[in-house]
Amino acid sequence: MLTEKLYEVLNHEGVVSIVSWGNDEPHVTNTWNSYLVVTEDERILIPAAGLRSTEADVTVNNKVKVTLGSREVIGFNDYQGTGFLLEGTAKFFDSGKNFEMMNAKFPFANRVLEITVNSAKQLL
Repeated sequence: MLTEKLYEVLNHEGVVSIVSWGNDEPHVTNTWNSYLVVTEDERILIPAAGLRSTEADVTVNNKVKVTLGSREVIGFNDYQGTGFLLEGTAKFFDSGKNFEMMNAKFPFANRVLEITVNSAKQLL
């Protein structure tokens, strides 16, 4: 489901926005492209030190939307830069093989946000 163009974006720095919503209004937080790790089965792992509001939302509603992009990757019609909208489900975890791998890579992580992507749409 994840395209070569999306992987190309992940190889360049850019901001990532994560939108979650529980019982209240939507919550938006940010991280960086360089913090995203894609597993062999295309789940996205994100190190978490904060993300407490996102975690609270996910316990009520596990759906999330994620946007990410990079000016360094050519998009549609030779546009300088491209971005994606990912939609999926999320969960947090703080133990296991993937947590150990993420914590070794990002020592600040005390939990990991895992996103199972249901759709990935290139926007630009």
